[in-house]
Amino acid sequence: MKAFIKAIVPKPLWNRLRMLRMRYTLASYRHRRVRHNYGGYELEVELADPMGAGWYDHDWPELPEIAFLKRRRLRAGARVFDIGAHQCVVALMLAKTVGPDGFVLAVEANPENCAAGERNRQLNQVQNCRVLHAAGAEHSGTLTFNRGSNGHVDDGTGDWGTMEVKAVSIDDLAAENGVPDVLFVDVEGFECAVLQGARQTLAHGPDCFVEAHVGVGLEKFGGSVERLLSLFPAGYQFFVAPPEGAFVSLEEGAAVMRDRFFLIAARQDGPVSLVDRALRHSQKQGG
Repeated sequence: MKAFIKAIVPKPLWNRLRMLRMRYTLASYRHRRVRHNYGGYELEVELADPMGAGWYDHDWPELPEIAFLKRRRLRAGARVFDIGAHQCVVALMLAKTVGPDGFVLAVEANPENCAAGERNRQLNQVQNCRVLHAAGAEHSGTLTFNRGSNGHVDDGTGDWGTMEVKAVSIDDLAAENGVPDVLFVDVEGFECAVLQGARQTLAHGPDCFVEAHVGVGLEKFGGSVERLLSLFPAGYQFFVAPPEGAFVSLEEGAAVMRDRFFLIAARQDGPVSLVDRALRHSQKQGG
């Protein structure tokens, strides 16, 4: 029935009706605060909408990407950029991981999510995290963003309505805040453009976690897996994982890249743990 109605209703009217329904949902949703353990960190989180409630109203195990990167540059004193931070729960986990001598810059374009993220930062009195209302981009300036709850850069369709937001490149953020040791990028398909704006930063070799939106946004913005990987300079090695799974080397996990997947790009000359060293030694002995 919904598909039938959508087919006969003019698109501008359909988009407006969806926007009105979303605004009503947000306005009528009763905010509440919960406390959960997120990957080993007790945090108080304000549930600001149904999507946030579904994601954050339960305990989390340690995220595989955080566990992986803690063996490398994600450690005490590190500087981290979280591009596409939603309501900043992951950014707060990262801030706890790097400790008071570290720093996390959380960048979020959706105004409601950004405001919720700032409230979460204040609720937990996290001083080493800054929340910035902006969208990651190839060049700093402005971008047309959609108004959906889990918003993304408008792909030209105007679905969910549009708004103009501040755009920032990672290179410009690094010039202002210092070069990051770790990058987290979750930008709903716009990841190639964001990494295009990080060429100078990537030359310094930060460890990177990227959610690759294959089939759900990446191609809409002219991206592909091949282009995504090509944006990292020589010296990086790649590890991939399905949304619910462990990271393995790119060669072992090539099949997971057919759909949305998680990517870690790490410099080969970066720090490694004793476990990593032992594993490499055993592999050489076995070969």
